[in-house]
Amino acid sequence: QVQLVESGGGLVQAGGSLRLSCTVSGSFFSLNAMGWYRQVPGKQRELVATISNNNNANYADSVKGRFTISRDGAMNTVYLQMNGLKAEDTAVYYCNAFVIKNMRGDTYWGQGTQVTVSS
Repeated sequence: QVQLVESGGGLVQAGGSLRLSCTVSGSFFSLNAMGWYRQVPGKQRELVATISNNNNANYADSVKGRFTISRDGAMNTVYLQMNGLKAEDTAVYYCNAFVIKNMRGDTYWGQGTQVTVSS
């Protein structure tokens, strides 16, 4: 069973920083793209950042220049460094990963971690 476990969320003041981590565990062949998404109540989940397995990163316009996505292949972990946080960054943050297992690829999601930015 493949599992994604996130950590690092919390409460921070506007202008502050947080670092989210997401580790993939279980039995699988390889990880392809990984990413972070966020969702606030009543709205659709939106993309924050993605990173390919050769470290090409893409960001939502709203976080460019403030957030940095990275990954540690040996640790099967993806990170999201969030600087210059704003109240509008408040959301539940979810990581996902495209996992190759049993000769097929599937997308898996973590359980989410709350990020709250006070203004």
